[in-house]
Amino acid sequence: MPTMKIEFKNIKKSPLSLFRQAGYIFQHGENKGAMSFVRSLARAGYPRFHIYATLSGKNLIANIHLDQKKETYGKSTRHHGEYENEGALKTEVERLKQFFG
Repeated sequence: MPTMKIEFKNIKKSPLSLFRQAGYIFQHGENKGAMSFVRSLARAGYPRFHIYATLSGKNLIANIHLDQKKETYGKSTRHHGEYENEGALKTEVERLKQFFG
């Protein structure tokens, strides 16, 4: 699944603490070595920003996308997300960059 990648260098706090301060909720950990965080934009839970984050030394690597609605299943799996560097996703990435320094 293609995502937008951001890297934060020399972080001083744990990823859990940093993302909580940015309004994200920890979803689950260690999925292929990544921690999952979400920030819902509506009471129903969608749309939401979804981040898979990993640590590389003191650097935090975050892959982010925007889930428009819950994935659907049937004969095939469809994921309804946005992955481009535009619109709401671009705005959120800029917000995180300012927040994390």
